[in-house]
Amino acid sequence: MGVVTAADRSPDRSPKQDRSRATRQRLLEAAVSCLAEHGWAGSTVSVVAERAGVSRGAAQHHFPTREDLFTAAVEYVAEQRSTALRALPAQDRGSVVAALVDLYTGPLFRAALHLWVAASNEPQLGSRVTELEARVGRETHRIAVELLGADESRPGVRETVQGLLDMARGLGLANLLTDDGARRDRVVGEWARLLDAALG
Repeated sequence: MGVVTAADRSPDRSPKQDRSRATRQRLLEAAVSCLAEHGWAGSTVSVVAERAGVSRGAAQHHFPTREDLFTAAVEYVAEQRSTALRALPAQDRGSVVAALVDLYTGPLFRAALHLWVAASNEPQLGSRVTELEARVGRETHRIAVELLGADESRPGVRETVQGLLDMARGLGLANLLTDDGARRDRVVGEWARLLDAALG
């Protein structure tokens, strides 16, 4: 790994800012991993800080409350996933459906699910998670429309795309308890055929 020189950094970023940004990113990634593996009850700021290799004080400097940390973590990874989806090359609808279903079968979905359950019981978390999920849902729908080449001005197309995302979420729930990959592949193939017929 080479030495970072002043010329390598933008003028408005100091080494301290770079370190702070890197620490924040480590905390966010550790929070998602902890939430996916241990659920809300087992994911404390101390556990996340230890996994990220930083002190609890450093974690609280970036995220004053536990709710701040975990909502930011899920949002961070959701944004990364949206970026990856937007970068997908033009391809057949079967591949697009498979990529969208993958959204709901990985650690992000597992982490988000734990956050939803906690939010249903903790009022201070509920409004934040509801707002976050609405924003992520709108963005995912918009990306799905683009990737599928769907014309939402046609009757039923918007509902068809939303049905795909709802189905993908259901497959993600099924995957929490057991690896349902073979059945999921068959469902993905059938949905791709249905979308071809519905979207033209």
